[in-house]
Amino acid sequence: MKKIFSLFMLMGLALALNAQHSYVEKAENAYNNKAYFDAIDLYKKAYVKEKNPQEKARLIFMIAESYGAILNYEQSEVWYGKAIKAKYSDPLVYYRLAFSMQNQGKYKEALRRYKQYFQKVNDDPIAELDREACESAQSWVDNPTKFVVTPEVQINSPQFDFSATYASNDYQSIVFTSSREASEGSKIDNRSGENYQDLYITTRDEKGKWAEPAGISPAINSKHNEGGACFSADKATIYFTRCIEEKDGDLGCDIYYSEYVGEGWTEPVLLELKAVDADTITIGHPSITKDGKTLFFVSDMAGGQGGRDIWRVSRANENSIWSNPMNLGPDVNTKGDELFPFIHPNGTLYFSSNGRRGMGGLDIFKAIPTDINQWGEVENMKYPINSGYNDYSIIFEEMNDRGYLTSNRPGSKGQSDIFNFMLPPLVYVLQGNIYDKETQAPVTNAFIRVAGTDGSSFQTMSDDNGGFNFADNGEERYINAEVTYSIVVSKGEDYLIAKDQITTVDLGESTTFIKEFFIQPISDEPIEFPEVQYEFAKWALLETSKDSLDYLHEILVDNATIIIELQAHTDSRGSDSDNVTLSQKRSQSCVDYLISKGIDQDRLVARGFGESRLKITDEQINNMPTKAEKEAAHQKNRRTEFTVLSFDFVPKEQ
Repeated sequence: MKKIFSLFMLMGLALALNAQHSYVEKAENAYNNKAYFDAIDLYKKAYVKEKNPQEKARLIFMIAESYGAILNYEQSEVWYGKAIKAKYSDPLVYYRLAFSMQNQGKYKEALRRYKQYFQKVNDDPIAELDREACESAQSWVDNPTKFVVTPEVQINSPQFDFSATYASNDYQSIVFTSSREASEGSKIDNRSGENYQDLYITTRDEKGKWAEPAGISPAINSKHNEGGACFSADKATIYFTRCIEEKDGDLGCDIYYSEYVGEGWTEPVLLELKAVDADTITIGHPSITKDGKTLFFVSDMAGGQGGRDIWRVSRANENSIWSNPMNLGPDVNTKGDELFPFIHPNGTLYFSSNGRRGMGGLDIFKAIPTDINQWGEVENMKYPINSGYNDYSIIFEEMNDRGYLTSNRPGSKGQSDIFNFMLPPLVYVLQGNIYDKETQAPVTNAFIRVAGTDGSSFQTMSDDNGGFNFADNGEERYINAEVTYSIVVSKGEDYLIAKDQITTVDLGESTTFIKEFFIQPISDEPIEFPEVQYEFAKWALLETSKDSLDYLHEILVDNATIIIELQAHTDSRGSDSDNVTLSQKRSQSCVDYLISKGIDQDRLVARGFGESRLKITDEQINNMPTKAEKEAAHQKNRRTEFTVLSFDFVPKEQ
């Protein structure tokens, strides 16, 4: 009996070992064939049966690797952490853990794990680039761009939804790729664990609500994977990606096109872009220029920079054949993957890449054209267009700063979701108050007129508090971008006109311009202006005096119909007749200077009053305690003022 029992035990152990080895072998095969979803399940089954601690640690690491391969960084982080606890010996696990955290926007934690990795590995240039990217990403999050990114909740499903493209020229219809339950294919894609992908279309109504997405057409959607589409400018031709998988293996991906004829799409036609015997080559993600003469796409065909690159083909017109594929070269492509190109009508190329410094996973980049089919320095779109997750497949509404992108960042409903983005319009407001310069009291019913360099003109009256405001103008706005505005404040013949200016040229942020105008009342009393200085007992203007007269010149220019009398005064020292002569000459010096600046002489009257109108009497000065105070009082008496004689000057034609 004991022998029989031992025999059964040995048989059971052998069966268990065979099952364990079977799971490991199947898991390895699945992983090598990129069937990562299946590999995860098989590795977990092998892990449960494994007894050797080192092998258990390795299986945990491979589970993490499989999760990372399907971009499930939350789970890859969990399993890399478990591998470290299980004492997995390869330092690579710290790099992978850091990278998983980085791809979730956990930049500070990721940097700590990078530090642990570099304590064990002296030199790893790729990991160093990722660490530097992690530092940059934290900086971009701390200093975001002005874009606003929001999930398109009415469209998204719990499955993959990605790669939107405009299906109408009014931008109210889009076609996108999805693996939702309504897929034409009945099988599950063992690489993702989801349904096969199809193209779906939806249209937005006048209230902004999206219709329930529906398959674009049975002629286009098949039992295989379809996705990554674009349309010709007239929306009559669709180019899309189809990846065929047969029992004999993966046949790679190709671009097909179909035309809308009558009431539906025609049977898709293969776009011949690769050699006949290159079945496993992948070609997809088409984007066509507005003129239809250049098609951009992604491929791993030979002759690239490494990974998957962006290529292009060209043609003379719609009836001619496409050229041989041309790689965009190292200015755009890297050793990593460049995916989902979008060629903007202005020539800017947008694409996603994991081969450049980014925030984690795929990031969206742009390259400004420098010549025909040439682009300059590639620029990361930064946060919040990019995140620590995968961000890709961006499209724009022609020349507007809004559109759609795809991301699996927090806030998404499924594996990947479509997000809308927009650059909020810059909002400019002009507001202010009008005050009496002498009394500081608010001036009501003052007239404020604004004229813009764009030809716009608008006006208002100040309210009971002297206030005015230019903000909303119906559905438009009064103050717009890239315009300079002149502001004129007036109130009949009671006050001098005041002017100012604002500009929104090169102003890249919303701004409220606040202006306060202290307008000069007009009465019989003389109006003082900044001190005009002369040498002692002389009338020639000092250079410093010209600044004061420039102030008066500005008043005369702003108030083009006034005639003024320039009144010069002296102190009480010296004879009356000498002071009158001196003050008259000083007043005339001021008039001569203003005439030299272009003021019509008929608007100016020079008059010297000598010491006849002292502001501070000799008696008051004599009672002052110090010499300095007395000298300051004499200085106040040595003044130049002006009065407005009339408003009836008619400017001569220039």
